[in-house]
Amino acid sequence: MLKTRSETSENEVDASCCVAVVTPNMSAATAQQIADDLQILAHPIRLQILDMLRQCDCQICVCDIEGALPVKQPTVSHHLKLLREAGLIDCEKRGLYAYYFIKADAMIALWNRVQGAFAGVG
Repeated sequence: MLKTRSETSENEVDASCCVAVVTPNMSAATAQQIADDLQILAHPIRLQILDMLRQCDCQICVCDIEGALPVKQPTVSHHLKLLREAGLIDCEKRGLYAYYFIKADAMIALWNRVQGAFAGVG
């Protein structure tokens, strides 16, 4: 019969609890990088922007991005800025307008980091 935690004395090891010592294989720096990667993806507007840019093998005008999303221009600009700072997208200015495009190599690197961190799961 198993003892509950309250029935186990401090000097006794409950066999059902401490079977093996497990330590993380992932460094703190790697864990932070993966958390940052996931955080930049963890917003529906940013995912929609990435989806639009992924669909097109060209550059998309900021006015078209704004027109396709259910939020106002300042919100779109904020999310575009975050994606640019993360290095996932970039833009080229032409006159008054900015044309955005996805940086495929950065997206592939992000995917590989996240996938590699959890390789062998399942």
